[in-house]
Amino acid sequence: MGENKMKLNYDIVVIGGGPAGLAAAISAYDNGARDILVIEREKRLGGILRQCIHNGFGLTRFKESLSGPEYSARFIEELKKREIDVALETTVLSLTQDKKVQVINEQGVFTISAKAVILAMGCRERSRGALNIPGSRPAGIYSAGTAQKYINLNGYMPGKRVVILGSGDIGLIMARRMTLEGAKVLAVSEIMPYSSGLKRNIVQCLNDFDIPLYLSHTITEIRGDKRVTGVTISQVDENKRPIKGTEKHFECDTILFSVGLIPENEITKSANIPLSPRTRGAVVYQNRETLVDGIFACGNTIQVHDLVDFVSEESEIAGKAAATYILEGAKEKDSVATINGNNIGYVLPHRIDKNQKGHVKLFFRVTSTFRNCVINVVSGGEVIASKKRNIAVPGEMETLILTQDKIALLSDDITVELKEGV
Repeated sequence: MGENKMKLNYDIVVIGGGPAGLAAAISAYDNGARDILVIEREKRLGGILRQCIHNGFGLTRFKESLSGPEYSARFIEELKKREIDVALETTVLSLTQDKKVQVINEQGVFTISAKAVILAMGCRERSRGALNIPGSRPAGIYSAGTAQKYINLNGYMPGKRVVILGSGDIGLIMARRMTLEGAKVLAVSEIMPYSSGLKRNIVQCLNDFDIPLYLSHTITEIRGDKRVTGVTISQVDENKRPIKGTEKHFECDTILFSVGLIPENEITKSANIPLSPRTRGAVVYQNRETLVDGIFACGNTIQVHDLVDFVSEESEIAGKAAATYILEGAKEKDSVATINGNNIGYVLPHRIDKNQKGHVKLFFRVTSTFRNCVINVVSGGEVIASKKRNIAVPGEMETLILTQDKIALLSDDITVELKEGV
């Protein structure tokens, strides 16, 4: 691995040195590409996993429970075994459709020409500014990921008495983390009638520490001048409006927001790559090529995954496809769209190219909690794939395999839909 080595021309440029970018670069190399650059804006490779010191990573891929740094270290070691250039502390400013990558680092501003580009920038936390919460804006308000970075990487404790808004996985994990560091987590408030996190995190991070989860509740007031001194949460109705008389008051010095993640898409937008209105990531085919030839995307850049194991799996698809593009050139496509039907939030990939060989794994999320349900994939009025679920929840990704023989027969777009009570 050529660390902090960068030319101005490459076959493949990978934007992002987290779990997605690492897996994509290794896969591209192993599938025949040789002239590869990984660009990472931080001082070290590993991405967000560097601050995820809890275990539970790698259960699917490695059949063992690893911490985030341990999981990423395995890919970093594999990268070092290959002749792949890495540019650290280098930020991508823009990308063009003809695959010109403008970057900046301490040495200046450069434009790198690539034959193929893989977008692997990860995701970002939703901003608190999008939430309408009355009250003052004192110190002590953090996103859950920022608090995680302060504790796990910088050694700072954000506060002692904590209320968390949102039951995303990062928020749940931080409820446990702050408790273990001596803080008192008073409550987790979730505006939806269900948790947006994994069931295992609710059990291990809340139930095991007797931290209450208030579903269908949101923060309705923040109190404090220079520092947060308290919050009020209230129950909400079916229209998410606070119900008078349901207020609960907590004295606290810290509020964490865990209100969802969205794909990091500024670079994607700079290249005018079409985005999905559902995921807000790039629209992609099953090989993770975007609608711009030779530009691929993978990992949380196109959909927010539950497990990093699936990020690695998806990124290897993109890496292989980028290598094939370099070695064999662009190929004609014959595609159909995937559509989210009843009770389905989104479906990925967004398009299926019938000219590509192999089975396709569909990823999708349901819109609410459903029991005794069946999920069907329908095309031309025919059910071409199906599975039954005792329970399906929005916080856990669903998958379903479309076999190659079914794909070859597609003539219409396909719709994924859920029927309850079957």
